[in-house]
Formats: sequence, C-alpha cells, structure tokens
Amino acid sequence: MEQHSEGLRVMVIDDSKTIRRTAETLLKKVGCDVITAVDGFDALAKIADTHPSIIFVDIMMPRLDGYQTCALIKNNSAFKSTPVIMLSSKDGLFDKAKGRIVGSDQYLTKPFSKEELLGAIKAHVPDFIPVEQAS
Repeated sequence: MEQHSEGLRVMVIDDSKTIRRTAETLLKKVGCDVITAVDGFDALAKIADTHPSIIFVDIMMPRLDGYQTCALIKNNSAFKSTPVIMLSSKDGLFDKAKGRIVGSDQYLTKPFSKEELLGAIKAHVPDFIPVEQAS
C-alpha cells in the first residue's frame, strides 16, 4: 500500500525551538503531518494520542533525555516497531552506541540537512513518497 506523505505522521522531540521549527518546516514542505514535543514527557503523552509513523528525538533534553525517551517508546509493545531517529550535536561513537542500545534505528548529527531528514524517513518508512513542491 503506497503511502503518500500526506498523513505521514512525524514526531519531532527537541527542547530547541529552532530545531523543532526547522524540522517542522522542512517536513511540512513535503506534505508530512508534524507533531512536535519539547521533551520526553511531552512526547510520551502525544505519542499515545497521535501514533506517529516515525519519531525524531534529541538526546540532550531536560527532565527525560532522548535515551530514556527512546527506551520508553521501544519498551511499549504498541510502538516497538515505530522507527526512532536520535538527533544530537555530538557525533561521538559512544553516543551512537548508547542510542543503539536503547533501540534507536538511526542517528543524525545536528545541524541536519533536508536530505538527511528525508533520507532517514525514506530508509525507515519505505512507502514514503515526498510531495514535490512547485517552486
């Protein structure tokens, strides 16, 4: 079943308003339905209500960090198969390994490009087709 990005629900969890806004703008341009959350607690409440197809989560956040948030998502049977992409300004091997341990599907280093963001979605949501924008 082909799923146009129309209705492809993407969640972006980041305590940085700039990152949330950047990701939201890029994703909405290709027709995604974007849900944003400021931290893990905010996200967990919204995930249950919105059932996103893919989740981008920042590692460094107050209250509940990205590792804890990812682990909680992956430990929930309803969301175990939902792809979780870690976002971090750190490009360390340790961070990537820790992300894998808690169940993340991919790791993107900030600042990310539109291509990296869309590439991650295409890699984990194979039937995703971005809506081409008329320029």
